[in-house]
Amino acid sequence: MKYYIGLDGGSTYLKAALIRGNEVVETEVRSTGIDNNGTAQKMVEGFCQRHGFSARDIGCIFATGYSRKVLDVADDDISEITAHAYGVRLTAPKGYRPGMIIDIGGQDSKIIYLDRDYAVKNFSMNDKCAAGTGKFMEVIAQILETTIDQVGPLSLESKSPCDINSTCVVFAQSEVISLVARRYDRRDILCGMHQSMAKRIVKMMKKNEKEGDILMTGGGALNIGLHAAFEEELMRDVYVAGWPQFNGAIGAALIASGRGDRHRVQAGLGL
Repeated sequence: MKYYIGLDGGSTYLKAALIRGNEVVETEVRSTGIDNNGTAQKMVEGFCQRHGFSARDIGCIFATGYSRKVLDVADDDISEITAHAYGVRLTAPKGYRPGMIIDIGGQDSKIIYLDRDYAVKNFSMNDKCAAGTGKFMEVIAQILETTIDQVGPLSLESKSPCDINSTCVVFAQSEVISLVARRYDRRDILCGMHQSMAKRIVKMMKKNEKEGDILMTGGGALNIGLHAAFEEELMRDVYVAGWPQFNGAIGAALIASGRGDRHRVQAGLGL
């Protein structure tokens, strides 16, 4: 049985997923650096070395994400929206059929609406402003002298969430700095920030496209404070995908597997 690889080239990180059949064998993330293609080649080489197969055992490689067009190691590429829709076939919790995906990435946030066959019906995207993204939370974490992995747990300890009204990332940062200067508890600031982000993204949702289960993907799905804020804002359960950061890469690998087992030999891989 062949292996298939999906590459998700983001603005900051490159994510890769290795699948075989309907099993996710391994995932990996690396900083893209200045040579996205070189990084992708090293990740493919690493998969081969760690799992003991050669380039001849790779059926196909698909790329998605912002840098998908420059990843020469890939056989073809696919849009992020389509890749995420495919990814949930493996990442959604067992027994659940997502009708909506909330994807919180490093530089953008997306709402993707699916039909019963996981085909994309519609989507909304915020890629013009950093507010509502992982990068925004990294900036806020620095201001509050904590780490990105702690902003979620800290926010759940809030007793009185701050009311943060700014919808622009620049003004929101100023608002947070002002709250710090006025000695508000950072747990209350973080909780207020999560609530503000959830409200902003929920406003992107189309009122007539809310059927089925809701699934969170992207790095933001790992933030338990943001997850709780979405459930509170939507007043319903919101599920977190398995391997949420790699949903796009897994989807790209699944699409690659649909191309069939064709012989491929990549020059320059050193395999």
